[in-house]
Amino acid sequence: MPTRRPREETARLGDEIYERKIRPHLGDTHRGEYIAIDVESGSWAIAGDTRAAAEGLRARQPDATDIWLLRIGYRAMARIGGGSLRSTG
Repeated sequence: MPTRRPREETARLGDEIYERKIRPHLGDTHRGEYIAIDVESGSWAIAGDTRAAAEGLRARQPDATDIWLLRIGYRAMARIGGGSLRSTG
């Protein structure tokens, strides 16, 4: 699927939208779930896996092109090897 922005710009915008507009309203209720964010509109959807989050977002925003996926409460989506992925903040 074509995108409108470079991947780095989508990541920057997605992180910014999450930190500024979404995270303050979530609390700990969705820790470990996944969020898909349309960086163009700011629309988002949360689900238990990445595919369901993306499908939920597309149901709300069918024309979404630049989508950023995050795992709520973690620094990364998955890990290879040891160490905790949980964020400290």
